[in-house]
Amino acid sequence: MNTPRVGIGVLIFNNTSILLGKRLQKHGASSWAPPGGHLEFGENFEECAIREVKEETGITITSPRIMAVTNDVFPNENKHYVSIFLRVDYDGKQPVQNLEPEKVLSWDWFDISQLPDDLFLPLQNLLKNESIQTT
Repeated sequence: MNTPRVGIGVLIFNNTSILLGKRLQKHGASSWAPPGGHLEFGENFEECAIREVKEETGITITSPRIMAVTNDVFPNENKHYVSIFLRVDYDGKQPVQNLEPEKVLSWDWFDISQLPDDLFLPLQNLLKNESIQTT
């Protein structure tokens, strides 16, 4: 039996730009996605966001805030996720590192008004239903 999983996506804002990584893994391959991953047993959303961002980018974030939830079905992969999006402001003092090069080709900053076309499905669904505000 397939059951939905909980995914966390963290929109890291640096003024009007957000950090996105080019995915290499089969799930969402070649799409741009924010840092994030699976919610682990016993973790709250904020703890997961802090852990995933640190593991993937080396950035230590504080006070992530829940901003939206999406319902994401990947029919070709037979996967279903409930994605919790959190946002955090980044002061630019810590360098962004690619700590999982087997999963992410690179991390790049994109102005929210000029996002790439090939976005990860949960981020596409977020943008269909929510406007992303810089504040």
